[in-house]
Amino acid sequence: MPDQPVSLDAVSKAIIEQLQEDGRRSYAAVGKAVGLSEAAVRQRVQKLTDSGVMQIVAVTDPLQVGFARQAMIGIRCTGDTDELARSLSEIDEIDYVVLTAGSFDAIVEVVCEDDLHLLELLNKRIRALPGITSTETMVYLKLVKQQYNWGTR
Repeated sequence: MPDQPVSLDAVSKAIIEQLQEDGRRSYAAVGKAVGLSEAAVRQRVQKLTDSGVMQIVAVTDPLQVGFARQAMIGIRCTGDTDELARSLSEIDEIDYVVLTAGSFDAIVEVVCEDDLHLLELLNKRIRALPGITSTETMVYLKLVKQQYNWGTR
């Protein structure tokens, strides 16, 4: 993820919004909607993905692909939070890392196969990282809403 926001023009924002509605939409269809050729859309999408502004991925329901346990973990630590975030980002089961203000220094989301997997991840890999003083785990019981179509500003 880039540290500095990328400046987006109205056409790039329109392309992003088109792909947020349907990430499988063809470049030709996106081009028609935003007034560009298929090749121009392809180039812009490549620049947007290369710069980290967006990703085009298949979003799955973790339960249906073998991951029965998801959780959000609040982490308190001492020392350099940027270094901790880099270490946390290297753990495969962690799909989301944010540094925060408030009662936690960082929050991560984890996707695990089951409770034993979560326990091993917490005890052997997350809590073992230097500087972590405490964690608070919030186990997901039911996913009610998840969307990625917030548009652009």
